[in-house]
Amino acid sequence: MLDIKFIRENKELVKKNCIDRRAKVDIDLVLSLDEERKNLLKQAEELRSLRNAKSKGKPTDEEIKKMREVGDNIAKIEKELSEVETKYIDEMMKIPNLTHPESPIGEESDFKVVYKNFEPKEFSFKPLDHEELLLKNDLVDFERATKTTGTKFYFYKNNLVRLNQALLNYSMDVAVKYGYTLMETPDIVKNEIINGIGFNPRSDEETQIYSIKDTDLSLVGTAEITVGGYHTNEVLDLNDGPKKYIALSHCFRTEAGAYGKTSKGLYRVHQFTKLEMFVFCKPEDSEKYHAEILEIEKEILDGLEIPYQVIDIASADLGGPAYRKFDIEGYMIMKGDDKKQGDYGEITSCSNCTDYQARRLNIKYKKEDGSTAFVHTLNGTAAVLSRFPIIIVENHQQKDGTISVPKILQKYCGFKKL
Repeated sequence: MLDIKFIRENKELVKKNCIDRRAKVDIDLVLSLDEERKNLLKQAEELRSLRNAKSKGKPTDEEIKKMREVGDNIAKIEKELSEVETKYIDEMMKIPNLTHPESPIGEESDFKVVYKNFEPKEFSFKPLDHEELLLKNDLVDFERATKTTGTKFYFYKNNLVRLNQALLNYSMDVAVKYGYTLMETPDIVKNEIINGIGFNPRSDEETQIYSIKDTDLSLVGTAEITVGGYHTNEVLDLNDGPKKYIALSHCFRTEAGAYGKTSKGLYRVHQFTKLEMFVFCKPEDSEKYHAEILEIEKEILDGLEIPYQVIDIASADLGGPAYRKFDIEGYMIMKGDDKKQGDYGEITSCSNCTDYQARRLNIKYKKEDGSTAFVHTLNGTAAVLSRFPIIIVENHQQKDGTISVPKILQKYCGFKKL
C-alpha cells in the first residue's frame, strides 16, 4: 500500500504508474474518499468534545435532550465513517507499488534480458521433453494422479523423489551460507495475510488462490505469504542486520486457463513444493538484498549446470507488490518447436517490494533516533520441485534416454543417473 500523503502530493505520477501497471483503480475516487473520511472524523471529534464539555456538572433537562441528539449524531456519523473507511481501504489496496525507474515499461513481452550464463548445447540426437523422459524412466505418474485427484496433479516415483530431496538440501545449504534462517511454514493462511501481502488479482478470473469454504482461510500459493505475515504488527530490531529466511512449503494454485503445449507436464500444476527466500530489511538496504537474492538463485542454477537467462520484468507484468522483479528463465526442450530445439521458460523470480507489504501488514523497525519506520520486504525462489526437475532432466538427458544427475547433487542423493 502506498502512503496516502504521497498519493495526494504525486497524483499524476501515481495515475501514470497505475496505467503502466494495468491496474484498474480510480485515484480521484481514493482522494475523494480520503477527504470524506477526514471530514467525518473531524465532525465526530467535535461532537465528542461537545458532549464531554457538557458532561461536567449536573445537566438540565434541556441539556440532556441535546446530548441525546449529539449521541445520535455521533452514532450516525460513525456508521457513515465505517462505510467510507471500508470503501477507502478497498480502493487503496488496489493501488500497485511504484515502479523502479530502470524497469521496462510495457507488456509482458517487453522484458529486458540482463544476463545469460552460457548457451544451451545442441544435442546430437532428437531430445525428448521432460514428460516423455519421466514417463520413460518410470519417475512420474500423471494418469493415476488424475484418477485420484484430478488433472495437473502427479505422483513422483522412484529416484526422482530422492533427487527432489537432494535439490532441497543443496539449495538450503547455498542460502544458509548467506545467513538465511531455515523455516517450514503452514500450508494454510488467513485471508487478511494474503491481502496484506498484496495478492490482488486484476479480476476474479485471474485469482490463483484456493479458498477454504465458510472460513477466513486459504491454501498458500507460496511461502512468501506465510513468511511475509510472520512479523505482522511487530517492530523489528534490525541493528544487527536484516531478518533473512528460507522457507519450505507446499504451494497450491488454481492455474485457471493454463492449457496447451506450454503448460504440459510439470510446467503448470496445482500443487508443488518450493523453497522461498524472504528478507525484512532497512529501506536503504533493499537494493543490496535484491541483488543478493538474485545471486543466490544464479549460484544454485550454475551449480546445476543449467543454461538460463535473467530478465527484468516489464511494468504490466509486475503484479501489485513488486517495485522491481527479475525472473530467471531456464532453457527447456518442452518450449521448442519445428524451428528451434528449445526456448527459455520461467523457473524463479525475485522481487523488491519496498515498504508496500510492510504498510499493509504493519511491520516496522526501530531507527537509531528511537522513531519507527516501515521495513522493506524482498522475496525470491531458491528451488521449486516442479520446474527444477524439468530443466534438470531436459538439459541432462542422454542419447539412451537416461538422465545424468548434476555433479553437485550426486553427494546429496548418492547416484549419478536417473
